[in-house]
Amino acid sequence: MFIAGLMSGTSLDAMDAGLIQVQNGVPVGNFTGVSITWTTEQRQLLQQATFEAIKWDFTGKQPKIFLPASKLIAEVAANAVSQLLQANDLVQEDLHAIGFHGQTVLHRPPVLDVLGKTLQIGDAELLAHITTTKVVHDFRSADIENGGHGAPLAPAWHFELAKKRGKSPTVFLNIGGVSNITFIPILSGNDPQQQMLAFDCGPGNGPLDALVHHHGLGLMDKDGKLAAAGVVNRQIVDRVIAGLPKAGIVASFDRWKFDHQCVSELSVEDGAATLLEITAQGIVRAINALPVLPVEMLVGGGGRLNPVLMRRLSELLSFPVLPCDAGGFDGDLVEAEAFAWLAALRLSGQPNSWPNTTGVLLPVSGGLICDPCD
Repeated sequence: MFIAGLMSGTSLDAMDAGLIQVQNGVPVGNFTGVSITWTTEQRQLLQQATFEAIKWDFTGKQPKIFLPASKLIAEVAANAVSQLLQANDLVQEDLHAIGFHGQTVLHRPPVLDVLGKTLQIGDAELLAHITTTKVVHDFRSADIENGGHGAPLAPAWHFELAKKRGKSPTVFLNIGGVSNITFIPILSGNDPQQQMLAFDCGPGNGPLDALVHHHGLGLMDKDGKLAAAGVVNRQIVDRVIAGLPKAGIVASFDRWKFDHQCVSELSVEDGAATLLEITAQGIVRAINALPVLPVEMLVGGGGRLNPVLMRRLSELLSFPVLPCDAGGFDGDLVEAEAFAWLAALRLSGQPNSWPNTTGVLLPVSGGLICDPCD
């Protein structure tokens, strides 16, 4: 069966759509993906929804802007699915289900005995209606209701990719708005998925993107040119890194926990260099907290396209740091494909998060199922 996966990250760059085929419970094949860039107007709507979510903070009535934003996300998602099927010479009837992440607008991790809260907007019912296909969505809530962080969720898919790669121990690093890692010590044996470790490391591209946008220089530091021209402020780096939670244990961060204000007194070049170094040092700190070093690290997300950041990670680490693409995987699609696989696991009743990946009390099969026939 074919399952589509849809992901839009907190960087608000695009809606990514990936496709997997599941045969006898195993993902097979290599398919063309699709990425639909948000228009300026669409991005502004989603940014405003995020800003209003932060002010709302799970208190009182939800902001009215969530309704048009959710509708927009569903409509763009449906368009992405249509383009995905065309790109792979498939028709709608070939598609068994859609794994739909939606758009995270607010995330609060658990604190001590207080459960966390998270919200991903996106009208799953509308998406199911437009595509006439079963949609699995709201993957994080079941995990959070059972004491977990609801994040990161990609480890289930990272494990499948690691099996294809055949190397362990290995690390998958995703550098989106926030950076996070999945450590995979073994590929077989007794419950190998439960042996995985996963956690957010710290800021990813988010603060650097915000800095560039704040100065009216675009949406990102393309090719790391600004950071390459700047000088790192070590005091700021040390102060931010010292403020991060303990590394090596389950952790999740809201994208807006980190911003560019810590470098507001610096030039844009020095600020970019400093923020990039903070991202790199947060990742290295996380790697050094692992029980053993991996044989390699595969990097996905937009951060892998920043040559200055990739070069810095290679300088700081003693093992190969490779973009996912060099490992045989499309680094733009890993997250989208992950949600296709999470949907497959949910539909078959198998766990898609574990205590060592999200802090959940027991393995959980998360996700709500929306049937177009209901």
